[in-house]
Formats: sequence, structure tokens, C-alpha cells
Amino acid sequence: MERNNGSAQDGADGSPSESRRLLIIDDERDFAEYVGEVGDNLGYDVVITDNAMDFMSSYRTRIPNTLVLDMVMPGVDGVELISWLAQQECPSKIIIVTGFNPRYVELAENLGDARGLEHIKSLTKPVKLSDLRAALS
Repeated sequence: MERNNGSAQDGADGSPSESRRLLIIDDERDFAEYVGEVGDNLGYDVVITDNAMDFMSSYRTRIPNTLVLDMVMPGVDGVELISWLAQQECPSKIIIVTGFNPRYVELAENLGDARGLEHIKSLTKPVKLSDLRAALS
């Protein structure tokens, strides 16, 4: 599913500016929609996926500025996706979210750091609106 908040806005000189893109992967649809709505309100073009194949395809189509990544999903987990993103030399800000054991997030952050991903942040579900806005800003 893709939610697009319109075409790129004009820059200061009247030329089209590059829009910010937010790519979300989460198997909890309500949470993904919540993150997407907040991102949309912050000016992101939002893409929501609920599986690894769609996530990877969307990532390759246009590398996002920011990723929101659920750690525990059926089929593939966040650690595997962090490893894949490192292989892609991902320049995006990565926000890891989980409602499970916070040590799992710590493992993913450490893996990302070790593999060269520099912009990793974590949030624990349920995520407060103010914390989500701050992480996406």
C-alpha cells in the first residue's frame, strides 16, 4: 500500500524539491497506519509494507530517507532485515520498533552498528505520539 501526500513541493527557487520518503514494514496493520499518518502529517511520502519481499522491492525502487522496521514479524525478522540493509549500504535513518523483549532491539542496533549502519534509533510499543514525531523529525 502506498499513501502519497502529493507531488514534490517547490523549492525556494521554484524548482521541484525532492520529497522525503518513509518506508514502513510492520505486520500489525493498525500500527503501520498510525506511523504512516504521523509521517504523512510531517510531510513524508509514505509507503507501508507488511512483508519482506514488498519492503525490499520498495526500498530498491526509491531509497527512503527514513525506515520504520518492526523487529518481530512472521517469515523474516528485523535482525535479518537489518543485515540486508547493511548489505545495501543503507544511508537511511532506521527506527526499530518492537513490543517484545528490548534486548532483541539492542541486538539489532549492535548488529547495525557493526555492519556500518549509523542512524539507528529504537522505540518500544506502544509508541507515544510525541516520541514517534521526534524520531521521524
